[in-house]
Amino acid sequence: QVQLVESGGGLVQAGGSLRLSCAASGSMSIINAMGWDRQAPGKQREWVARLTNSGRTNYADSVKGRFTISRDDAKNTVYLQMNSLKPEDTGVYYCTALIGVSIYRGQGTQVTVSS
Repeated sequence: QVQLVESGGGLVQAGGSLRLSCAASGSMSIINAMGWDRQAPGKQREWVARLTNSGRTNYADSVKGRFTISRDDAKNTVYLQMNSLKPEDTGVYYCTALIGVSIYRGQGTQVTVSS
């Protein structure tokens, strides 16, 4: 089993930046990929970014060119650098871990972008 704890959310003005962190613990060797989802108020959860064990990254079209996912293996931490933030980026951001066909999520961290 894997535990995921997000941090780094907050309130920022449009055009600003935030960096989210996800500290992972537990059975790290069984994780195939890590990533981020988000959920805006009244909307369905949306996939944001993914980083595989081989280092391949994928991004949703809505964040491509603005967000960057990375990891620090020594710290078992995954980051989401978010630049040029827009009000539509507002939501709860969840760290995810893909283990087999199951997706594990943390408790989430709130990101609010004011216009």
